[in-house]
Amino acid sequence: MALFLLPPFSKRYCLFLFPVLLGASACKSTTAEPTPATEAEANAPVLTGSTFIGEYSAATLAGRVPGVPLAASLAKYPIKAYRLTYRTRTPEGTETTASGAVLVPGGNAGQLPVLSYQHGTIAPSSEDQAPSYYATGSDVWSGVSVLASSGFVVSAPDYIGYGASKALLHPYEHAASLASASADMLRATREFCQQQQVALNQKNYLLGYSEGGYATMALHKLLEEKYATALPVAASAPGAGAYHKSAFARYILGATQPLSFLSSYVWALRTYDRIYALNRPFSFYYLEPYATQLQANPFAALPSQQSQLFAPAFRQAILNNSDAPLSAAIADNDIYDWKPRAPLALFHGTADDYVPFFNSQDAYDAMQKRGATQVELHPIPGGDHFSSAAQYTLGAYLFLSQH
Repeated sequence: MALFLLPPFSKRYCLFLFPVLLGASACKSTTAEPTPATEAEANAPVLTGSTFIGEYSAATLAGRVPGVPLAASLAKYPIKAYRLTYRTRTPEGTETTASGAVLVPGGNAGQLPVLSYQHGTIAPSSEDQAPSYYATGSDVWSGVSVLASSGFVVSAPDYIGYGASKALLHPYEHAASLASASADMLRATREFCQQQQVALNQKNYLLGYSEGGYATMALHKLLEEKYATALPVAASAPGAGAYHKSAFARYILGATQPLSFLSSYVWALRTYDRIYALNRPFSFYYLEPYATQLQANPFAALPSQQSQLFAPAFRQAILNNSDAPLSAAIADNDIYDWKPRAPLALFHGTADDYVPFFNSQDAYDAMQKRGATQVELHPIPGGDHFSSAAQYTLGAYLFLSQH
């Protein structure tokens, strides 16, 4: 829903994270806890197909991030890139075919860990930036490929709504389906590696920024609840995610300052209205002329002042918590208040004006209160949503490398 997360509707944003990375030396869910998968369920095949994309030398990969000495030091092995298709489920529970990219180091890399990389926001107009296309200039093509070359098998889900499932609507900022699509891609990756006789160890690392940070947090939670034995988390490093949706909604609807990228907030709002069958008319959420314009074009131009966009009754419902179904839909996507067992590091710019820092602070505080002993908070002083990406990526890589 509009009020919970990511900004960027531009190709620049989607490509920002990893190339830049290498340039740097108790609101509780209303959803029942998932039942742990049985051994048979956890090992059930999900892979439906694979396509070889290409093989690339370490020198070629380092050259994709020119002027960055760190890239040359990390790029050790050649990699092979593949597009996988696999079975997963939509938010409504229907089985569908999704896709993602897998990057496999070659040479004498030995038994390899798997790195699940959850990408940030991709606008529908930039659908070709989804990982499985392995498009020139994309983050998976550039910086993420360098990470693979350092010795990780990379599992990079497209998410529902991109790649093989592009005919479906992307469930933007919906925790459960971001997590399940990423977990099923991780299962497909391990199944594929077994078929290809790629030696893997049991370590699964999780990484992602912005929407990818939110997806990473949701994935970590799901893996520990449902796949603790089959897919144990070695460590995760989510960055700048909107983990506390309920508080974020109140922040947006109470804001008096201009807010960039309200289109992203509207996208999330539309997702929740659909998935939770709220079925409210556009006029419930938006003032005119925006209600009519958004009904005709979901990505129509919007004002930067939330008071000019959102209907007063809707604003009051959020601020006063007076609309039970709406509040429940938002709270169902709160993923800040739980107790992770594996090491988890939260990275966030303290001056982030797209996804405010309190999302990570609230998660850290709630996890500490629950007795989590391996959770770290890494504020990036003065960093905004974009300028923090470089420090995030370097810090996240170093954190994961320690575990």
